[in-house]
Amino acid sequence: MTTTSESDLSTHGATRLLPSPDPVRLLDEQGRRTGGDERYPAPSDTDLLEMYRRMVVGRRFDVQATALTKQGRLAVYPSARGQEACQVSAVMAVRDDDWVFPTYRESMALVARGIDPVQVLTLLRGDWHCGYDPVATRTAPQCTPLATQTVHAAGLAYGESLQGRDTVAVAFIGDGATSEGDFHEAVNFAAVFKAPVVFLVQNNRYAISVPLAKQTAAPSLAYKGVGYGVESEQVDGNDPVAMLAVMRRAVEHARAGHGPFLVEAHTYRMDAHTNADDPSRYRDAAEVEAWAGRDPLTRLEAYLRSAGVLDDAGAEEVRAQAESFAADLRTRMNADPDLDPLELFEHVYATPTTQLLEQREQLRAEMEAEPDAELMGEPADEQEDPR
Repeated sequence: MTTTSESDLSTHGATRLLPSPDPVRLLDEQGRRTGGDERYPAPSDTDLLEMYRRMVVGRRFDVQATALTKQGRLAVYPSARGQEACQVSAVMAVRDDDWVFPTYRESMALVARGIDPVQVLTLLRGDWHCGYDPVATRTAPQCTPLATQTVHAAGLAYGESLQGRDTVAVAFIGDGATSEGDFHEAVNFAAVFKAPVVFLVQNNRYAISVPLAKQTAAPSLAYKGVGYGVESEQVDGNDPVAMLAVMRRAVEHARAGHGPFLVEAHTYRMDAHTNADDPSRYRDAAEVEAWAGRDPLTRLEAYLRSAGVLDDAGAEEVRAQAESFAADLRTRMNADPDLDPLELFEHVYATPTTQLLEQREQLRAEMEAEPDAELMGEPADEQEDPR
């Protein structure tokens, strides 16, 4: 028989896990401060000014990357325009020696983390599986399969804790991926073993074309953590101040040994799922326009101006930095990469199999057998431009 005290303790424990009934918000849509929330101290204006800089640069990078797909310099690009507050807050909340596990849509977050943008775009260019060094940057390769990175994050975080390190892992995930089994396995594992991992669910309303109502009947995706014993929260993902405050508390919770934390950020993908998508087939212009009025960058700029820490000159300086960043990216992305087809066989197995070695040698022989255009008498300037 359950005693009254045991029942009260159980109820109290469950209540502690529950997210706020409404998303946490510290800035309204006009950039004015709300009453605040004592659980989530607002970041300093200095931190918010740096967040603004990274968001401006991140958005300009995002727009430039989208343009590169139209120029044939990228095979595909999943835009994160409108989700800047989510992307930047996550990397600002962690230390350099913490780990980040991104999806294919987190290019902006990786740029905000300080990773070379050309290296970030290597995967989406189709040149290599990952253009940056995951160990050196403490950033896992961008993950295209849905939710598989959440299992990796939980495992790494648990391994770090076993070795006595206070490392925290942040796993990015979209709303659609919360329907995947890997997500549930990762959250359950992290809860049972108190792995110091933060699951950031960017709920941008659509899993490609599938609306949220077709994904879940839960009042909030944050409640999915409660069933596994994970403290959870929902936040206005277009409120940069609230995003940074909530993410900092989530990271501190995990680092202090209290186990995982799940954050659901309510946001919106302003552009298409990728450059191959036509969003007009599943959402109307009025919906997009309504979310444009909640723009996170506009909100943060309005607040910083009202607080007296940003003026026209300061805003123009940041925009100039962003333009310079985009121009450098254009120049470097317009240079054809020097690729070796034999690299296809690297890192498939720690010890290559006999079949793999045979295939590699077959390709090598075919490459060496290709006749040189000049030896065949074809003038070099008449060769077809491979670009």
